[in-house]
Order: sequence, then structure tokens, then C-alpha cells
Amino acid sequence: MHAPPARLSASPVRTTTRARYSDEMDFSAPVPARLTRRPPAVEEISAGGLVVDVHEGVARVAVIARRNRAGRVEWCLPKGHSENDESLEQTAVREVAEETGIIGRVLASLGTIDYWFTTSDTRVHKIVHHYLLEATGGELSIEGDPDAEAIDVAWFPLPDVHEHLTFANEQRIAQLAWERLAGVT
Repeated sequence: MHAPPARLSASPVRTTTRARYSDEMDFSAPVPARLTRRPPAVEEISAGGLVVDVHEGVARVAVIARRNRAGRVEWCLPKGHSENDESLEQTAVREVAEETGIIGRVLASLGTIDYWFTTSDTRVHKIVHHYLLEATGGELSIEGDPDAEAIDVAWFPLPDVHEHLTFANEQRIAQLAWERLAGVT
């Protein structure tokens, strides 16, 4: 009679029908590094905003396009890191101006979103503070983006902007802005 074939396991240790008990298995082999430690985690705090302008009686929002690490285009709200001793509101105003060309003033906080992503050697917990801004000047342009992350910028009608934003958490921020301006919240 033959023993049943050994089954492949997703774990790094292969078991056979002969090694039925842990004291019979060889645990002396080194465990791959990817299973023993995760990359270090860092926290990044950013601020950005949803800048609104009224054009021909319609509220519109400036949104930027950028490429993600895979090369796909993502439409998102402008945001970035604080510089020097900037407040979060000052950061939001500067980032909106740099990435969209639109100068704005803060009207209200729209809340905070957070998410995790991984680079080649670090896990990043990103916290983004979003603000509702009123456009006070400027022209749509990505020329002021010092990091050249934005590849395009466009106005979208506020009631429809959530259909163009790539990320659900930013879609919720846009919905909150719409409700705030409509007097719902």
C-alpha cells in the first residue's frame, strides 16, 4: 500500500505524511525575512482642499489628475505636506494653489481621511486634512506644481465631481462639501 501524496501548503514548511507531530518536524530552517518582519511604518500628515468657484451660476471644483505607481491616471483633490511651520489650513491653501493654479481662502474644515500604502521599504499611514476653499483668483494650471505630480487639472461641476474622483474617501469629502454649501449640514 502506498502512502497518499504529500499536499502542498501555502506555509513555508512542507509537511509529509511521516511528520505528523511538531516534534518530528525540522524547524531549524531559517524563516524568510518577509515572514518575520514588516517594513517600518511612518506617519505622514498632509492637507488639501476642495476649492469651489461659481461660474455662470454653477459651483465647480478644481480637481487634479496624476499617475499612480502603476501608471494609471487618478483624478483627486489637491493635497500635500506642510512646509516649515505652516498650519494645516495654510498647507491646504498653498497646495491647492500649487497644484491647480487657483488661489483660495478656507471656509471650513471638511474632515480628515486616512489610509495606508506601502513603498518598496516602508509602510505609510497617511492622514489628510481636507478643507473647503472659496476661489479668490488664479487660473487653472499645473505649472506651479514643484513636484510635477499633477499631469492635468480641470473644473468639474460640484454636484457631479464625485463621479470623476477616483477614491471613495475623496468622493465622500466632495459630497460633504456639497451638503455644507447647500446648507444640509
